[in-house]
Amino acid sequence: MATSGARSSRLGGLGQWWGVLAGALLIAAWINRAAGPVVIAVLSAAVLLWSFFQAPVTCGAPVRGRDDGCRNNATGLLMGCHIRQHRWQKLKLLIVRRQVREFCSGLFANGKETLVTLAAVGSFVSGLVALIPDAVIQ
Repeated sequence: MATSGARSSRLGGLGQWWGVLAGALLIAAWINRAAGPVVIAVLSAAVLLWSFFQAPVTCGAPVRGRDDGCRNNATGLLMGCHIRQHRWQKLKLLIVRRQVREFCSGLFANGKETLVTLAAVGSFVSGLVALIPDAVIQ
């Protein structure tokens, strides 16, 4: 019996949202202040990696005839959808200087991308603050 990909995992499709749990633990670690800088740095790196490579967002790769790009589901801000060429197009947007602005505007295209982008930026800043001694805001 064939099943859809959403229910094939043991967690029933919730496995792609582990980064939200890591983000909640990161916020709790900052509020509690009992966790050391190593725990905060590890959680920050986990949220950053989830945002870049596994967060469920739309593809947004440039497509002929569409101004808003590809609307397929993608995994992460840096990866494209199931079409192999779209993955290369998304990475090329970062490398080619003239296309970086197009990539950055796609980071805030809708609510889901905005939330994932802000999570990535926040976890990056959190990791930097945790690694720099005496930089903790009192």
